[in-house]
Amino acid sequence: MPNGNAVQDYNILKDTLIKTASISAARSAFHANEQEPHMNYRRFGRLDWKISDIGYGMWGMGEWSDSDDDESMNSMSRAVELGCNFFDTALAYGEGHSEQLLARLVAMYPDKTLYAASKVPPKNRQWPSRRGYTLDEVFPPDYVKESIEQSLENTGLPHIDLMQLHVWEDDWLDDDRWIGTLEDFRRQGLIRGIGISLNRWEAWNGVQAVRSGLVDAVQVIYNIFDQAPEDELFAACMEMDVAVIARVPFDEGGLTGNLAKDTTWPEGDWRNIYFGPENLARTVDRADALKRILLEGMNLPEMALRFILSHDAVSTIIPGMRKLRHVEANIAASDKGALDADLLDALRMHRWDREPTDWSH
Repeated sequence: MPNGNAVQDYNILKDTLIKTASISAARSAFHANEQEPHMNYRRFGRLDWKISDIGYGMWGMGEWSDSDDDESMNSMSRAVELGCNFFDTALAYGEGHSEQLLARLVAMYPDKTLYAASKVPPKNRQWPSRRGYTLDEVFPPDYVKESIEQSLENTGLPHIDLMQLHVWEDDWLDDDRWIGTLEDFRRQGLIRGIGISLNRWEAWNGVQAVRSGLVDAVQVIYNIFDQAPEDELFAACMEMDVAVIARVPFDEGGLTGNLAKDTTWPEGDWRNIYFGPENLARTVDRADALKRILLEGMNLPEMALRFILSHDAVSTIIPGMRKLRHVEANIAASDKGALDADLLDALRMHRWDREPTDWSH
């Protein structure tokens, strides 16, 4: 016979469970009645994949200071449920941790087609690459082979859809060992597509690779500030049917509108370098100027994504989305689509051409 305290504890527990179940049911009913954002899809160049125009960038969840694996997995799951099917990771993101998170995600959705993209890091661990670096310093064949094999092990996948070189120099076109190594993996069915990731603020340094016909995809920084890919790169990609992956759509946070001139991050966080004294104040001033031209009901991240979606050369955008609210907001931008011509014209005036420096990586 339970004593009085035990009965009281049992009743409290029962009431709590009933209330929790009721809240869960109410949330489910709310989401069922709520109109969810509609994802749009684009053709991924000559590989001819049907890719969500909002993809998923997995750098932050691999190593940024405020990342949490459970939160990251919940956010990625929500993205899949809303139609996201392109996930971009790299061996260097948390030294394989990001790839391992992707493995967990793919295992959760065996009946869905999810496209996995990863990258071979430079052997000398220098981002960006510099003029004069040789292929033997950055991507010697044996090292590329070992890196791809490690990525395959981390992801547990039978193949990786797109394997990219994590830095690039057009001078390396003179040495065909890099493409020979990648093509060997493609012939074995271990990778399906070959891509390059261009250095920050060097969209020109990849045009020759596109025109060579050797690559299927190019990953490049493209956003309201960084409009240089429109000069040459996008035209070459459209002519050669090469897919474009637009990265850093929010300029590492500068185009979210959430930064202030005194914003700091925990010690060791890369953003303390990027948003050092030379960059932070100017970024905040430029973001504030953009806020003044926002249309009613629109926020800065939405405008930033829809600016990128307005260019036909772009196959997908890969924002980092570690929180559920970011997933839902970003995919809502896909639903709304391109910006109108007048706003696009106004945004051309906010182009900000910068030169690579020690802090820009």
